[in-house]
Amino acid sequence: MIVASACLSATLASWLPLQVSVVTVFLFAGPHNWFELRYFLMRLPARFGRSRNFFAVAFAGIFTLTIAYLSLPALYYANVWSGANWPSAIATWNTLLLLWIGALVILRGRQNSRRDWSWALPVVFTLCAVNWLAPELFSLAIVFVHPLIALWFLDRHLRRTRPEWLPTYRRCLLLLPLLIGGMLWQLGRTSSLADDNGLFWRITQHAGADLLPNVSSHMLVSVHVFLEMLHYAVWIIALPLIGATGTVWSVKTIPLARRRGGFPKLIAAVLIVSVFVVAMLWLGFSVNYAATRDLYFAVAIAHVLAEAPFLLRMI
Repeated sequence: MIVASACLSATLASWLPLQVSVVTVFLFAGPHNWFELRYFLMRLPARFGRSRNFFAVAFAGIFTLTIAYLSLPALYYANVWSGANWPSAIATWNTLLLLWIGALVILRGRQNSRRDWSWALPVVFTLCAVNWLAPELFSLAIVFVHPLIALWFLDRHLRRTRPEWLPTYRRCLLLLPLLIGGMLWQLGRTSSLADDNGLFWRITQHAGADLLPNVSSHMLVSVHVFLEMLHYAVWIIALPLIGATGTVWSVKTIPLARRRGGFPKLIAAVLIVSVFVVAMLWLGFSVNYAATRDLYFAVAIAHVLAEAPFLLRMI
């Protein structure tokens, strides 16, 4: 079933990349964020204890980096800096992101005396140097790598809750590079997609068409859409099926709501309000898809950042 679904997703993404991108984001972007929120709440400990410094750095980084990310285009359109300074601004943000992740890795490693994660520092500094060589390409790499993080979450949860399924799952993952390689081979020679309207132009630019003008935008968009479809499938289908997000509408599986003196009503309110936010997102897509898409992908950087500390907690 997993193999068939992956093959079908790759086929649809290759056949109608722009149309599938529109439909996929419309239907699943909001719900997958709701399931991520539900997951993060369930994985958040009732008492931080030894993890107090880890979560303090995590939350401070998520907040600061999200505000900085949203400020970049605002400052640009306010003529605070010119387009010539844009690569430097992106490189600075990427550097802060890498340093933040490095700090989280070190803090997480210190929570277990048997771990030696000091290797993280040279890796982070090397990535920072690579980032400054080509900051926009480095950001594009993040766009393509991020959807794969969901597969890592699924791997860690299978290892904890369904270890007997893990070998089969990892064998299925071997199909992924074959599918992507087949897409690259098949679509690399195709002509670029027509981006003669604002929406299709946004989709092709998001996949890197402007940064890689000599590469078929058909191939870029198709691969990105395929990875996003896998990302949504893991958060909306796979993780809930194995119980990683708990019973969807029950707050009893959330430590902050379950413990004595907890906040069950507040947690329930957050989940309910989030459902209305998803509904508003669907409404926005229906009224003005292009503008809502831009707004969504700007604000959604917060959930991208939040995945880092919670994934580290699983390792």
